[in-house]
Amino acid sequence: MKPTILLVNPPIYDFTAYDFWLKPYGLLRVGGLLRDHTDLYLFDYMDRNQPDFDRTLAAKTTQWGCGPYIKTKIRKPEIFSKIPRFFYRFGRKNEMFRNVLHSKKHLDFVCIQTSLTYWYPGVKEVIDDVRRIHPRATIVLGGFYATCCPSHAAALGADLVIRDSALSPLFERLQLPIPQGFTLPAWDLYPALSTGVIKLTQGCPFGCSYCYVPQSKVAFATRPVEECLEELDFLVGLGCTNIAFYDDALLYRPHEVLFPFLEAAIQRQYPVHFHTPNALHARFLTSEIAQLMIKAGVKTFYLGFESRSATFHGPSGGKVVSDDLVAAVEHLRRAGADMNCVTAYEMLGHPRFAAQQLEGSMRFAAQLGIRVMLSDFSPIPGTPDGELCRGIVDLDEPLSHNKTAFPILFLGSETVSYYKDLCRELNRTVRAK
Repeated sequence: MKPTILLVNPPIYDFTAYDFWLKPYGLLRVGGLLRDHTDLYLFDYMDRNQPDFDRTLAAKTTQWGCGPYIKTKIRKPEIFSKIPRFFYRFGRKNEMFRNVLHSKKHLDFVCIQTSLTYWYPGVKEVIDDVRRIHPRATIVLGGFYATCCPSHAAALGADLVIRDSALSPLFERLQLPIPQGFTLPAWDLYPALSTGVIKLTQGCPFGCSYCYVPQSKVAFATRPVEECLEELDFLVGLGCTNIAFYDDALLYRPHEVLFPFLEAAIQRQYPVHFHTPNALHARFLTSEIAQLMIKAGVKTFYLGFESRSATFHGPSGGKVVSDDLVAAVEHLRRAGADMNCVTAYEMLGHPRFAAQQLEGSMRFAAQLGIRVMLSDFSPIPGTPDGELCRGIVDLDEPLSHNKTAFPILFLGSETVSYYKDLCRELNRTVRAK
């Protein structure tokens, strides 16, 4: 008899959350490996296409498939008592998940996706419900929180914590061989699908001091083009019209996979729009790449900038300098990009804030005629910049990594509000031009 497995993407507990092409891609890839050997089901708390999703909120979905989640105001954890913000639970109602659990006479495994470390209360909610209704089910955690904070994750009550992509322990418990070769992610478990994600590469060749990817020791590699196109065909066939690239270094070594992928998308005339939420390296955004991306249907461009200060960028990895951003924006403009859909990420709350020259950097990006988005700093343990924050917060408590709370604790609410207001003002000016 095949084992019965439930895949779960848990609810989010946070000050803010927004569907910015958020999909449990790692969980779905694991589901693809399990598909032929198990009875497989999915419950995604963050699925905005479900019938129980609030229709008023659904109406606020943007043309690119993003939008707000259902939210319920809840009591803040004590650690956030000094943060002047409301705290929420985001996602579908808990009773919907419990109904699914009660509908299953037997569950052998429940595999739970984890993402941001400070979202673990949602993971705990899922574990507690599974333990009450299916006490004999084996609970497995995987994803970023499980990898970054394995001891903390194990203390939530899971039976197995998977770090990185080391899936052998899971398949050993299942008494199944790990499938060899390519398998499609289990996107077909969704009853309806309008947005999806894809990765053409793995890892990142750069060493940004605030990012966990360099600590993961995953070597940069490009995926076979044929696999990526098969995955794209699958998403399009299921109804996806907006697809986000989840790559950490999409533009690196582009001739190996990005160019042939985009050329095939152009030739096949896929009715989809592509998006780049994971920050493109402006240094590698050439005129040729810009033209090809726009022709293939890439609609939104998010450029990693963080700061125009050379003093800041030296120790942090030297990701991009001002001239790189200027050149990238000009390439996109000449290629015909909608400049309202070009955004520079700027980091707020970095421990070397003084060296960052944030206001000047924000005004510089806005003067180029593009939007500015503040990316609140989250101190990730094990990263050089995260470790600088041990004297400010308790890094051993994942709630302390919260990107809304940390800048306020570090800089003060008044300073944070000033930069948030400045960001809105600059973007209004850009839109008015």
